[in-house]
Amino acid sequence: MTNIKPRSGYTLPVFACAAALAALRYLHKDISSVDTVSVDLIEPAIAAEIPVEQVAFLKPGTALAVTRSDPGDNLDLTRNTPVWAMVELATGEEEIVIVGGEGIGYRQEGGEAAIYSYARQLLQENLRRSLQPGEKITVTIILPEGRQLAARTSNEAFGVVEGLSLLGTTGISQPLSAPGQLDDFRSELQKKADRFDSLVFCIGENGLDLATQLGINPERLVKTANWLGPMLVEAGVQGLKSVLLFGYHGKLMKLAGGIFHTHHHLADGRREILTAYCVNSGLSAAVCTEIFACVTAEDGLQKLRTLDQNTGSNWVERVYGAIASQIDQRSSEYIFTHCQRHLTIGSVLFGRDRKIILKSEMGDTLLSKIC
Repeated sequence: MTNIKPRSGYTLPVFACAAALAALRYLHKDISSVDTVSVDLIEPAIAAEIPVEQVAFLKPGTALAVTRSDPGDNLDLTRNTPVWAMVELATGEEEIVIVGGEGIGYRQEGGEAAIYSYARQLLQENLRRSLQPGEKITVTIILPEGRQLAARTSNEAFGVVEGLSLLGTTGISQPLSAPGQLDDFRSELQKKADRFDSLVFCIGENGLDLATQLGINPERLVKTANWLGPMLVEAGVQGLKSVLLFGYHGKLMKLAGGIFHTHHHLADGRREILTAYCVNSGLSAAVCTEIFACVTAEDGLQKLRTLDQNTGSNWVERVYGAIASQIDQRSSEYIFTHCQRHLTIGSVLFGRDRKIILKSEMGDTLLSKIC
């Protein structure tokens, strides 16, 4: 059987930069069309040839170009999404002004566009090389599908609303959700299992960052991406005594429904799971219907919080307590089913406000021991 390594692609900032370069060059009228542009990724220090789908003048001094995202062999929701960049000749003080347009989210604290440092550096350095003497430009990045795609992410959990982020520290999109990447995660777990008998699993970078802020030793943290099932089994194989699952509630609640690969492309039963636990906890049919109609798990949580505030009830604690308890139980059963090992599992669920919603009984115990 052929062992084919997963194909890497490029991160969203690279396609935004490519579109901006194409629009600027078209604006200069140096060429009649642009098929590809070369983007210096800076990190790593290589150039990437990015296809340009369309480019056109919008009005005198303004051009628009379109590229299309290709994250490689990664289960990434931005795959094939169009990325627009509008470049306008400007007269302000700054040489290059970068603006977030439609589909680019903004940070709730401060209101700035969610265009992070690597994306800004990439745009600034590549565009500056193509500017004519004394030229100044305004660059507006647009993701036409950004709002709709953002509704399927946990962006709001980390303070970014109404669109996607231009996030990342590198131009290369590693296939974190592709099967070949699982070997790297297992290798990291194996190394840490030699030093600790209790580890903390975090799905992504935001969870890792929040766990560190709460005082968890970074050496105990293991990134799992969406491979929670295989990583739990590997923890059993390596002889760990316990694992603390630390994550965004919209991801971890899938485990309570028996879903152990949490990428939404494969399975996304969040509202069904949340509604089922609301029913089982005794909530009225009318409220359960409202929960089921919620677009995101975060919306469902907010409905429960509002109900508690208005009635003095404790539905968040009751519903999420049941979910967290079931996460622990089903995870432990999953491990035993696949490797006949008994592990103690605890869970900590946090929400959009980056605050803990609830700790399972065992999650509270494990957290107090490792902090």
